[in-house]
Amino acid sequence: MSHSAEPTPMTSRRSGPLAGIAQVPGDKSISHRALILGALSVGETKITGLLEGQDVLDTAKAMAAFGAKVERHGPGEWTVNGVGVGGFSDPEGVIDCGNSGTGVRLIMGAMATTGITATFTGDASLSRRPMARVTDPLAMFGAQFTTREGGRLPITIKGATDPIPLTYRTPVASAQIKSAILLAGLNVPGDTVVIETEPTRDHSERMLAGFGAQITSETTAEGHVITLTGRAELKAQPVAVPRDPSSAAFPVAAALIVPGSEIRVPGVSRNPTRDGLYTTLLEMGADITFENQRDEGGEPVADLVVRYGKLKGVSVPADRAASMIDEFPILSVVAAFAEGKTVMNGVSELRVKESDRIDAMARGLEANGVTVEETKDSMTVHGMAAVPGGGTAVSHLDHRIAMSFLVLGLASEQPVSVDDGSPIATSFPDFLPLMQGLGGDLG
Repeated sequence: MSHSAEPTPMTSRRSGPLAGIAQVPGDKSISHRALILGALSVGETKITGLLEGQDVLDTAKAMAAFGAKVERHGPGEWTVNGVGVGGFSDPEGVIDCGNSGTGVRLIMGAMATTGITATFTGDASLSRRPMARVTDPLAMFGAQFTTREGGRLPITIKGATDPIPLTYRTPVASAQIKSAILLAGLNVPGDTVVIETEPTRDHSERMLAGFGAQITSETTAEGHVITLTGRAELKAQPVAVPRDPSSAAFPVAAALIVPGSEIRVPGVSRNPTRDGLYTTLLEMGADITFENQRDEGGEPVADLVVRYGKLKGVSVPADRAASMIDEFPILSVVAAFAEGKTVMNGVSELRVKESDRIDAMARGLEANGVTVEETKDSMTVHGMAAVPGGGTAVSHLDHRIAMSFLVLGLASEQPVSVDDGSPIATSFPDFLPLMQGLGGDLG
């Protein structure tokens, strides 16, 4: 399943009980960061469990283009021989980040305070997404940007040769903004400070500390304050990438809505800044148990055991949105099968992801007989005893939209189609065989 110029229509059909073990891929957020911090470190970083989706592979190519030695040794097993903080060199060609907003924003941060020049591009979906939210604070370090109209890709960055420290309050809850600034701060003398109104996923802080950066986090009257002291030498570390909770959400959701299902999903990250979906599902009455809870690579993980059961609608508070921002599309599918209505608040950030995910999910659900109401910052799904299905959803080059509707079809009365499933390869290249292995009828 490759992401290509030719659309790949896919269809899912009502299935019997799902059963088995779902070995979901490594965490995408941590995979990106492991490659980038490995490239900024001194020595050899050994990575196991790396997600080998196209988004992460594009980040690996970018790190090689900046001078790191990046090698694959087997499935999920990689090494990165880094060039150290400030050691990036001018790439020979354009840095193509494909579909990855995380990749391009973090990489721009990592090179913005080094005196080199690089041009970044991406696919049609990424080229529509706003970059000013990252380039504006990076410019405060002294970096210079040439962008397409609206601050969009392609973007050429001339890194700051004499960067200055920055204190920045993020205008929206975004781990990408925070992480880009912290990565830029690595090559800046003095302290770089990021202030968040509400905490976002903290993989960058955890991993930076693991690689030897001087970094602190505290909650104050101003908000959640992260302080990084620059010009510290990062030392290569082994990184064991836990399994991605965002990818796990798809087989989990399928088991919750397909009658008679019971599956196990081992080794999933339970990072509290990523756990909002599972908190919400439990509130809906989901039968999920967390077994063998442990730490791997500095991240809490557990094995999930998931069983079908009756669900009820809930209201998701806005302050939970940051911890489940990627999971709202699949939550809206689960909500379609729950009794009553599910209200998702604080979701305006979904409108600037790979697609306008609120609009994409609302139109696709409506095409399959589900009633949806939306505002700029909320979405309400009215649950049904039986979802009609029978419609085609437009994926808008968005992997999570495509997977969500393929899950919908596994429990709908009639088959559900998506116009293009090829973007699934960016984050979950084995999605189809995994779901088929559990008993799902899709392809």
